[in-house]
Amino acid sequence: MLREFGAPLAVEELDVADPGRGELLVEIDAAGVCHSDLHYLRGDLRCPLPVVPGHEGAGRIVALGPDLREGFAVGDRVALLWRPNCGRCRQCVAGRPIMCEYGPVQAASGGLLDGTSRLSAAGETVHHLLGVSCFAERVVVPERSVVRVPDDVPAEIAAIAGCAVITGVGAVLNVIGACLGDAVVVIGAGGVGLSAVMGARAAGATTVVAVDVDADRLALARRLGATHVIDGSSSSSSSGSSGGDAVEQLLALVPGGVPWVVEAVGRPETLASAVAMLQPGGTAVAVGLGRVGQSVGIPVNDLVQKQKRVVGSLYGSSIPQLDLPRIFELYRRGALPLDELVGERFALEDIGAAFEALEHGSVGRSIVVPAREGVR
Repeated sequence: MLREFGAPLAVEELDVADPGRGELLVEIDAAGVCHSDLHYLRGDLRCPLPVVPGHEGAGRIVALGPDLREGFAVGDRVALLWRPNCGRCRQCVAGRPIMCEYGPVQAASGGLLDGTSRLSAAGETVHHLLGVSCFAERVVVPERSVVRVPDDVPAEIAAIAGCAVITGVGAVLNVIGACLGDAVVVIGAGGVGLSAVMGARAAGATTVVAVDVDADRLALARRLGATHVIDGSSSSSSSGSSGGDAVEQLLALVPGGVPWVVEAVGRPETLASAVAMLQPGGTAVAVGLGRVGQSVGIPVNDLVQKQKRVVGSLYGSSIPQLDLPRIFELYRRGALPLDELVGERFALEDIGAAFEALEHGSVGRSIVVPAREGVR
């Protein structure tokens, strides 16, 4: 539990209320450690305190609330969604469930869809993070915040699929679409960026360039399908290009620029670099979240005269109830080698060490598992 921004996480015993109307009690089997969680811990992103962090999880249903509509049963395996959708607001009806009007309300309230919490400690209200709070043994979530998981998909794969993977793969499949024969650049080789690399290959890109400052992450990007890698901290790339920064290296590799760049870092300078890498008419897809209040400077005439575009993509611009089953099927077919994304496993009691690994640039997605599962 997080009681103060910047303070260490504490493992505490909490009371979990029974699931209410349209809600489920889920026993957590695995939870991914996402950089967004670190932003909340540091206070770069804000939420009501005290709060149970964690928004990338998977488990199985152990109890049902009344008035369920989606046919869930005790024992169903599910992936959790940190951006639920009500199915009734203007955005949901228009086919943009990730823009559901209830999402920001839930995030700001620290509760579930009705704004109230199911967590407490000695009578004190404890808040949910993004309606999930999966750094726990059990959580109550709305039924619209889960998607069924096939029995042959491991829990850790289901967990990361619900955030990092759907964000990166979705940015390609839902925003870029089919890109047969195209070149795609992905800036940032964390969980989201590596997922975008896999998504680009699955979508037909023949040239996929991964950009990062960590050699181990770039090596993993290679294994996941990147045809070229650029070390943004040095003056040379593995493709043989040399001299200058990442933009110069990319333009030496692909003269004239590329049609698509996915920016998965969330820094103003990397988004500006993404635009500079584009060919005329190209599109930069902004995926990485920055700090609140950050802005980016982009030459206006570069956008106008070269008709470049910058588009945002939250949560892969996805419809999770449709896109997660598609991701699971691509994984089962071997088209998305998601096992490569899974890094070190930590017991829930050692969650502090998991975040230390994240801060030190660990390769792969750290996974937190409850004590009953052990650390495999």
